[in-house]
Amino acid sequence: MGKMQNFAERVEREWCERFMREWPALVGTRDTVVSVKPGRTYTRVDVGGSGKYMVVDATGEIFGIKAYGVIHRGHAYGTLDTIDAWDWSGYRAVPRQPVQA
Repeated sequence: MGKMQNFAERVEREWCERFMREWPALVGTRDTVVSVKPGRTYTRVDVGGSGKYMVVDATGEIFGIKAYGVIHRGHAYGTLDTIDAWDWSGYRAVPRQPVQA
């Protein structure tokens, strides 16, 4: 899986770090587990029991979802090559702030 696995691990790590700060009792529960479910056109990345992101297999583009299995093109989060530019810990990913010198 390569890049997809790196993405899933990144989402899970950042999600768990947020839970450690805000809801420590929930860390290790199913709410913090990320699963990857490949499909014909898209790969679904679920957090807990909910759909979170969908990745276009052909291009690596990452999108939010409208409904389970339906991408939301208005919620684009870069590609599998640009995952470092995003903070994945929140309800939705947000661009990371550039480091000021």
